[in-house]
Amino acid sequence: MRAYLRPAISGFCAGAVTGLFGAGGGMVLIPLLTALTDIEDNQVFPTSISIILPVCLVSLCITIFHAPPNIQGALPYLLGSGLGGFFAGRWGQKIPVNWLHRGLGILILWGGVRYLC
Repeated sequence: MRAYLRPAISGFCAGAVTGLFGAGGGMVLIPLLTALTDIEDNQVFPTSISIILPVCLVSLCITIFHAPPNIQGALPYLLGSGLGGFFAGRWGQKIPVNWLHRGLGILILWGGVRYLC
C-alpha cells in the first residue's frame, strides 16, 4: 500500500492543479515524478503526458457542465497546439534531458513572475 501512496499524492496534486487552473498539472507532476520515482529521466516527460491526458479529459468533462467551451474560439489553438505537440514530440527526443528540465523550470518561473506582477 505504501508503494502507491506517493504516486497517488503526486497524481492528486497534478489533477487538482489541472482542475483548478485548467492547466499546469504537468508542471507539478514532472518534478514529483523526478523526485519520488525511479523513472529514468528520458521517460519522465512521456510518462507525465500519459498521466495528464486522462486528467485533462476528466477535468473537461466536469467543467463542461458548468461552462461549455467555446469550440469555435478553441479551434485555431487546437490546430496550433497539435502541430506544436507533433513537432516537439518528434524533435524533443533529440534535446538533452537536463536542457528540458531547465527549460521547464524557466517556464514555471516566468509564469509565476508574470502572474505575481
